Amino acid sequence: MAELILLGILITWFAFLRLSGNPAGHSEAFRRRRVLNWLPMGLTYAFLYMGRYNLTVAKTAFGDLMKNHDFGLIFMVGTVTYALAFLINGPLTDKMGGKKAILAGALGSAVMNLAMGVVTYYVRAKQATFDMVPVFVVLYALNMYFQSFGAVAIVKVNSHWFHVRERGSFGGIFGTLISLGIYFAFDWGGAIVKATRRGIDSTWFGLRIQNEFGTMQRFLRTILGAEGTTHDQTYWVFFIPALLLLVMFVVELFLLKDRPGEAGHQDFDTGDASSGEMNEAFSYGKLFKRILTNPIILTVAAIEFCSGVLRNGVMHWYLIYLKQVGVGASMVKVHLVQLADGEWLVRLLGSSKGFFFADNWGLLLCVAGVYGGMSAGFISDKLFGSRRGPSAALLYGAMVVFTSAMIFSLKLNYLLGVIVILMSFCVIGVHGMLSGTATMDFGGRRGAATAVGAIDGFVYLGTGLQSISLGYITEVSWQWWPVFLAPFALIGLFLSIRIWRAFPEARRKGK
Repeated sequence: MAELILLGILITWFAFLRLSGNPAGHSEAFRRRRVLNWLPMGLTYAFLYMGRYNLTVAKTAFGDLMKNHDFGLIFMVGTVTYALAFLINGPLTDKMGGKKAILAGALGSAVMNLAMGVVTYYVRAKQATFDMVPVFVVLYALNMYFQSFGAVAIVKVNSHWFHVRERGSFGGIFGTLISLGIYFAFDWGGAIVKATRRGIDSTWFGLRIQNEFGTMQRFLRTILGAEGTTHDQTYWVFFIPALLLLVMFVVELFLLKDRPGEAGHQDFDTGDASSGEMNEAFSYGKLFKRILTNPIILTVAAIEFCSGVLRNGVMHWYLIYLKQVGVGASMVKVHLVQLADGEWLVRLLGSSKGFFFADNWGLLLCVAGVYGGMSAGFISDKLFGSRRGPSAALLYGAMVVFTSAMIFSLKLNYLLGVIVILMSFCVIGVHGMLSGTATMDFGGRRGAATAVGAIDGFVYLGTGLQSISLGYITEVSWQWWPVFLAPFALIGLFLSIRIWRAFPEARRKGK
């Protein structure tokens, strides 16, 4: 089922790209080379996501090795590191170029994931007795530093390859890449954790308890050597993203080019805020002044702060809500089997019979994000002449409705599931449109990385706020969960309306 859905997404995605047209009049050769540029870089970005949220997946398998407050500490330090790293890596990427930045991010994150995997190996396989939490605090923070190169690099490179009139389409691409990364992290990562569990998990009232694996999980167990193991091989959830990132590092080394001119095509004026000044000397002072004094960029940053609250406010907390109200993230079916020697075996069937939204959360987020990103891009480019504000305002207006509906739907599990998926559709669409597209428009090619760094930093400040706030609020009552989210939807709507008519200066001059 998942494979068919992903195939449908792929077909729809390419249809969307064709329907987006060719407003800048590029040659077919240029467009083909551009795909070879952004597609591998996009996959690298998606695998960076896999190597970021794999900690969330691994935590479910660590048990007492990593308690909730330990995980909260590790994730908080990593999130703060990620947000602050943009102050360095944004301007650095504008100076050295997006190719070097994405290579640094992929290689650095791969090394950190390998290190976290090695620590997990020694704890799991060698039964080392050291406290893994302080080690993970440091390694995950370093991982998040290198992760911060991803968004700034992809926006920096594509600011040279996409004209402002076609960047709404790129916003759809950006949202799709985020969605694939979430799918890789939650569903692929979850499958890896399940497949690498030991066959006989434990005993229960003297009975042997055994997992029953699906076809894909049995395949993973075979190639990873997990069959017959005496311990959970959780470390593979770190090793596999690391290996994928190393593969993409090699691919990017040869395929990725910062500008069309480096790939045998003609550089062109993209019509953004850098038009007419590309030959001027690079200046950090001028760059920071442009970003920090631009009211449009500051407004977009405030909107994206709200996006950070709303995106992670549903993406992370929905599964926790299901578990705590009794639905369970995976409804397990149990039956007894009598063995030939008279011993009883308890088989634990997987989550195929569980709650639909919990068991397919990563895939559903992927679908919502892909179509949210494509819809936001289409609305912006085709209906509002490449203005980003109207697209963001319409989606934020929908989120006002959905957060209000959540308040009255907490006991209606399936209706709530539909609502939070629609919320994800909207917020990922907005995030791709503003962080992935508006940053290029108003930061210009010269300052695209610094602009996206500043704005993405606000996204993660919003993430930190909701993480701390909802952690306390939900201890009082889950009824306050949507009540906390609703004001941020209203604020985001108000601010999006404020930039309804905003264009980069070059567009106003007809460039």
